[in-house]
Amino acid sequence: MRLVIARCSVDYAGRLSAHLPLATRLLMLKADGSLLVHSDGGSYKPLNWMSPPCSIEMSEPDEEQAVGGITEVWTVTQKKTQDRLIVSIHEVIADQTHDLGVDPGLVKDGVEAHLQQLLAEQIELLGDGHTLVRREYMTAIGPVDILARDDAGASVAVEMKRNANIDAVEQLTRYLELMNRDPHLRPVQGVLAAQTVAPQARTLAEDRGIRVLVLDYDAMRGIEGGHTRLF
Repeated sequence: MRLVIARCSVDYAGRLSAHLPLATRLLMLKADGSLLVHSDGGSYKPLNWMSPPCSIEMSEPDEEQAVGGITEVWTVTQKKTQDRLIVSIHEVIADQTHDLGVDPGLVKDGVEAHLQQLLAEQIELLGDGHTLVRREYMTAIGPVDILARDDAGASVAVEMKRNANIDAVEQLTRYLELMNRDPHLRPVQGVLAAQTVAPQARTLAEDRGIRVLVLDYDAMRGIEGGHTRLF
């Protein structure tokens, strides 16, 4: 991961246009190619970002840009949409690169781990004809909770949560983008399985073609009165 603190301006060009005027910011360039632009505020949320798959080009400024004080230009292009994030750097204050190694992924709490086990044993809850391939299917960016196949033999990636929010949808989206590059897996359908799902997460999941499975923990453990719903 490369961390650069710099005085810069940022322009986003694509389906939407946005401009961040000149200020000191943190530029976070990750090994997966993504770039996040942070300020010293706003909690974890970046001011702007470009998600993978994307490419980055670092170039010298043209004559007009140099006159305006720009010393380097970063152009990050989203490979699917061709949207561009252009970072115009005026001054680099700090520049560090760190090798973080392979992340083991989020460690599930007891209930999430048990939900994963129960769904693996009751894989038919995903739909008639579904079969289990394996639990904890490892990818380059972490393990997918469950990999299954539907009745037509297509791959299904399942992300398990107790309470699913937008971050869960984003996490599953990253897995799906990576897995769909594998010719032995694609096309891969996503399923977000949780005891509760935030309305915003459901809306985002449906917009991205991800199914939502609401799990009843008691019913899956054989306690009467529960039900499981697939949307």
